[in-house]
Amino acid sequence: VAREAGSFDIDEVIRGLVEKLIRRHPHVFGTAQVAGSAEVLRNWEAIKQAERAGRTDPGGSAGSGPPSAPKAPPSLLDGVGRGMPALTRAAKVQRRAAKVGFDWSDAEGPLQKLAEEVQELREVYRRGERERYEEELGDVLFAAVNVARFLQVDPEVALTAAVDKFCRRFAYIEAAARQAGKDLAEMGLAEMDRLWEEAKRAEK
Repeated sequence: VAREAGSFDIDEVIRGLVEKLIRRHPHVFGTAQVAGSAEVLRNWEAIKQAERAGRTDPGGSAGSGPPSAPKAPPSLLDGVGRGMPALTRAAKVQRRAAKVGFDWSDAEGPLQKLAEEVQELREVYRRGERERYEEELGDVLFAAVNVARFLQVDPEVALTAAVDKFCRRFAYIEAAARQAGKDLAEMGLAEMDRLWEEAKRAEK
């Protein structure tokens, strides 16, 4: 819907997430040196707060001009093409980051992260912070791709299968409406939900 309205699409959302991943981990993808995990977390929060204040450098400010620090050397993720599908690109950068140890030990980590991101999205929705919808939804999608990676599932294949399943079940509802001589708009949500459940049972 958002893509059709011209506001944003899934590729833009996940592309922004990949860039944010690089930006928030200068110790992995740049030249920053850290003493341990505590400092990594402090840096993460500082960068995150700077982003929300409209800055990309936690030590600078918006509109202050280019940073004085030298340009960072090529990133480990530079070779991941921006032209590929966003879900595929997200999985690829996650795998590259994992190669240098930036990863969870098992699937429980990304599953918990996914739950946290869903909760954050729910909170900004409840507060009506529309300007943050895209960012928080992107975080959910990026976390879901990480779960897929741990489960050894191709996210593009999984999403395509989910879309196909939705189409099959919706077609079942349409067929039922035609058989009853009804227009879909006349059926009402309750009846369509009942037929949806019938379609689910028919697939098993």
